[in-house]
Amino acid sequence: MLLSLKKIRVHKTNPKKIPENPGIYIFWNKEKKPIYIGKSLNLKSRVASYFLQNLSPKTARMISEANYLSIIKVSSELEALLLEAKLVKDLQPQYNSQLKDDKNPLYIKITNDLFPQVITARKVDLTNSLTFFGPFPASGSVRGVLKMLRRIIPYAQHKIGKRGCLYSQIGLCNPCPSLTENMKDEKIKKNYRRLYKKNIKTIIKILSGDIHLVRESLEKEMVGFSREENFEKAKIVRDQIQKLDYITQPITPINEFLKNPNFIEDIRAAEINSLEAILAKYIRFSKKIERIECYDIAHLSGSKPTASLVTFVNAEPDKNYYRRFRIHPPAGEAGKKRGMDDLASLREVAQRRRKYFNPPPDGWGVPDLIIVDGGKTQVKTIVSHADITLNFCRKS
Repeated sequence: MLLSLKKIRVHKTNPKKIPENPGIYIFWNKEKKPIYIGKSLNLKSRVASYFLQNLSPKTARMISEANYLSIIKVSSELEALLLEAKLVKDLQPQYNSQLKDDKNPLYIKITNDLFPQVITARKVDLTNSLTFFGPFPASGSVRGVLKMLRRIIPYAQHKIGKRGCLYSQIGLCNPCPSLTENMKDEKIKKNYRRLYKKNIKTIIKILSGDIHLVRESLEKEMVGFSREENFEKAKIVRDQIQKLDYITQPITPINEFLKNPNFIEDIRAAEINSLEAILAKYIRFSKKIERIECYDIAHLSGSKPTASLVTFVNAEPDKNYYRRFRIHPPAGEAGKKRGMDDLASLREVAQRRRKYFNPPPDGWGVPDLIIVDGGKTQVKTIVSHADITLNFCRKS
């Protein structure tokens, strides 16, 4: 299965041509046997690190024995971790001894108790589980999400004792199993048990992906802090949203990457086809969409206007062509008014962009599709002032 992977001779490898995707890289010896399998969130930067001169002795020895290099692109850090773990387990490469002996990935475990606990566990500790979620690559992210969830939906991480836990005093274990079970009023005790189990069901729903209501609530809270210019608290809530997204991200079965090493390329091609099908209702393309450029204008109450350019090539973000333009409005009140004028800023950006229509390395190339934050006026402004003929025309 892996023998069909494209193998690049190590001494001919150009790290600049390695994609910036998350994924797996494999070093092979002269007999084309894998000797090291690694993962990275950014394949380009990770592979480039092996071509530096100040390598550790073990790494330098591995590189001296490596004749070929292969890569498998995936969609996320988590997929990279799972694929790496599977390949190392199946192939036992010589230089992966540390990973072979390492602990199992981290899971979130809901215990099967009268008051289920929400804890982290390794795979070997998943007995007595009501359910579990994972595995996850970064323990900090997992614990961060559980900490955030606990502020929203209190839960316990301890057995029933004679007195309430410390967390019950600050509202993070509420109702506390120990306090509940030591109550004399059976009716109140029953209600508290019911409330606790309701909290656990909600947590299970969130970890199962049903997070829309919780996420919407956090987004409203973040927007509220931003409007109050309380950016520190807004950032904290934003981080909570990102961690919640991380813990519930959809994961592609790892075997799909082994069956087809070009799986990500096939997904990207399908995404481009889907985009073209949607746009076909409004515009007609003369060639395949390869390069997409997205523009947005920002300013601080009319001062320091800037424009951002984000570029996608073959459905992948290409950070080599990310740009930030400083807009140069005239001085004085006229400049301030122009700084607040998005159309004037777009005109300047379009005129500057057209200087780089030559193909690389002399220029940046010509976009097949431009996406602008705004409406028809913004689109007309950037197309007309860029003096560009895109490969599509508007349908009548």
